[in-house]
Amino acid sequence: MLGVRLGNWLTATEARTLWQFPDVQTLKGKRDRALLAILLGCGLRRRELIELDFSHLQRHDEHRAIVDLIGKGGHIRTVPVPDWVKSVIDAWSLAAGVTHGRVLRCVCKTGTAWGDGISEKVVWQVVKQYATKLGHNKLAPHDLRRLCARLCRLAGGELEQIQFLLGHVSVQTTERYLGCKQRIREAVNDCIGIEPTAKS
Repeated sequence: MLGVRLGNWLTATEARTLWQFPDVQTLKGKRDRALLAILLGCGLRRRELIELDFSHLQRHDEHRAIVDLIGKGGHIRTVPVPDWVKSVIDAWSLAAGVTHGRVLRCVCKTGTAWGDGISEKVVWQVVKQYATKLGHNKLAPHDLRRLCARLCRLAGGELEQIQFLLGHVSVQTTERYLGCKQRIREAVNDCIGIEPTAKS
């Protein structure tokens, strides 16, 4: 048995289309694109996303990362940031003129950034708006976190590294996110090249 698939899923092509939907000719579009890119590319929870601060974005081991992110249960982790996600964040930050404090801000009707952050409700609204355009009415922000994990796995990512990325205490939680379960009948370690040959 391969396990039960949780939540709603997109293909990699659909996920790319989703984060590229927002109109980058507007400030709101730049903000929305950054929001979706962070969810899909870094696998953050809603709460982690709205609390993301510019001070978290640092170079770590010669790679961009979100450093000292406080997640669920007060667990602290470091989350690698893909170059494409950093570029989208930079485009938003430059256009909005925000370089410190919370990364994501509200955008008023006049097209300027205001306030010191966004709410979880704004995250829901943005995901719902663009997911509906894609034809996925039931897509939730947490589905994008699961999708990040799934795409990492399909790209050859190790289960342990995906667990670190998501900040899961238990690898079983990560397995549930991936919709997979350990196979005993066709075990991964049955044929790894060190078993005795027919001659020995």
